[in-house]
Parts: sequence; structure tokens; C-alpha cells
Amino acid sequence: MSTSTNTLAIEKKMVPGNEVQQVELLAGVEDLYGGIIIDMEKTMDSEAFVPLLRASLSQWKQRGKRAVWIKLPIELANLVEPAVKGGFKYHHAEPDYVMLVNWISKSTNSLPKNASHRVGISAFVMNDKRQVLVVQEKSGKFKGTGVWKFPTGVVDEGEDISMAAIREVKEETGIDTEFVEILAFRQSHKSFFTKSDLLFVCMLRPRSFDIQKQDTEIEAAQWMPVEEYAEQPFMKKHDSFSSVAKVCLTKSEKEYAGFSPIPRTTASGKTSYLYFNTKDLTQL
Repeated sequence: MSTSTNTLAIEKKMVPGNEVQQVELLAGVEDLYGGIIIDMEKTMDSEAFVPLLRASLSQWKQRGKRAVWIKLPIELANLVEPAVKGGFKYHHAEPDYVMLVNWISKSTNSLPKNASHRVGISAFVMNDKRQVLVVQEKSGKFKGTGVWKFPTGVVDEGEDISMAAIREVKEETGIDTEFVEILAFRQSHKSFFTKSDLLFVCMLRPRSFDIQKQDTEIEAAQWMPVEEYAEQPFMKKHDSFSSVAKVCLTKSEKEYAGFSPIPRTTASGKTSYLYFNTKDLTQL
């Protein structure tokens, strides 16, 4: 039996002599996989934290818990070192917190790894004149190369791929667009520190045409004939870029079915998007 506050929990246990002893523990919430999640919110001195952590781990081991997660906001960075010395390891970090975890079970560690991929988009936007929207970047590996490329960017946390593509085009060029479909995607590894990368080539339909480039990141932006884009020496030299250009050319000239976003409701009641070939599968 236990009672809790935001930081501490008081648990009662039997000791020899049939007496009840109160044990002060860190307050935690049980997850769905036999673990404990501690969300530290209040300021705590490391000297007070260490004995509480030891007592908590002892109790949770006796109760057969498998893992303990500790979420430490940046204001409690003083507790990272004692937690690590207590057997915790880094799992992931965000700008305002770090998540630590300790596998306390004697069974094989089955903890999920941190996110393995970064997700990005490349936007193929073509007008009625068969001109594609292209940019030259002020920084990165394309700086000063003279290469014209599609607008690209990273999908934000909680953002749908289709919305990310629309946002990135607007931010880089000022062009309003409508998402059409995903034409292809590419996976690469160790692209962002040790993380893998998924890049989705998206087709969008322009809703405006007057370019207003982003001054901080974009050196130049223009509408370029799609054939001229594909004939750039850089595009022809590198397989990944030439393949994307061929896919886009094929889409502009022939029947090429990509994957369109269709809203669907998950088991938890949330709306998510299922991307599939709506041309060949009209009923789902």
C-alpha cells in the first residue's frame, strides 16, 4: 500500500514482528510493460536523492519490476550524475529534459532503443509550363556548387509528412501548395550523427507562383524547365539524384501512381494518415 506526492511516495511494508514500517520512495507510475516511470518535477538535493533512489530500486526489484525510467528536466541536471552512478544509462534527450533508464530485471534486456531515424521531405512542385520549383542553398554541402535542387526539410515532431512538405515549400520559396502524393522514398544510414535517414519525395501542386525566397537559408529560387533540372551534371552523376529526377520526369509524362494520404482512425481514436496507391485501390 502506498501514498504519493509529485516527488515522493510512502510505502508500507511488513517487518519481523508483524510491525508495519513506512518506506519513503520516489513516486513512480507503472507502465504497460512491467516498468516504472518517474517524472521528477520538484527541486531535490542529490544527497537526498541517492538514498531515495536506492530504496526505490530495492522495492521495485522485490516487486518484480523490469525497468525504471527517470525523466529529469534541465533544472534537475544535478541528479544526472548520481542516477548514472546508480546504474542508469542515457536513453534520449530533448531540449528541456533527459530520459534515463535502468534495466533492473534479471531477464534479458528488452528495452526499446531510442529513435533510429530522422524523417525528411523533398518537394517536387511543377507548374502548367512543365517548370519545377528549385532552390540554391546558402549552407550545407550544396553551398556554392551552383546546383539547383528541390526544396527539402525535416519533418517536425508530431507533424504529418504531407503538412511538412507544404510548410517547407512555403518557408523556402513563399509558394503555396497542395499536397498530391508521395512518389518515392530513400533510406540512408549514419546521415545525422549515428542516425539513419528517411527522405520522402513528395509531389505538390502549386497554388501560387510568385517566388519570395527565404533570405536566411536560400541563396536563390526559380521555376526551371523540368528537363533542364534533370540534365544538370550533378544530377546525372549521382545515382540517387538521377533516379529521383527520372521518377519525377515519368510522373510528368506518363501514368505513374504514387501514394496519397488517406485519413484513418487508430485503435486509440487518433487520426493518422495511411499512404497508398488510390488509383489501383479505390475501395478500402
